[in-house]
Amino acid sequence: MTLSNDRKKHLRQIGHDLKPVLTIGDKGLTATVLSELHRALEDHELIKIKMRVDDKSATRTELLAASHAELVQAIGGVLLIYRAAKKPDPKLSNLLRSK
Repeated sequence: MTLSNDRKKHLRQIGHDLKPVLTIGDKGLTATVLSELHRALEDHELIKIKMRVDDKSATRTELLAASHAELVQAIGGVLLIYRAAKKPDPKLSNLLRSK
């Protein structure tokens, strides 16, 4: 899934006010972090992640591959990623709540 520039722009507008729901610390992508990542993407579809690791580029690549999510924006150690949920919950989905 590749997002168009217009779609990314729209997602960045929604993501601007979001707070990070996941922080990746010195230990990197552990099993617990990955399970929380999948849960957050299923619930919210569009999430912000804060990375506090030395090699941000490698961690970002590994995270996107493991989650099958699309990178919307990366600024420093903060990522905005998107993955469509199979059954989005209108109360939790950042996309449905923004309408």
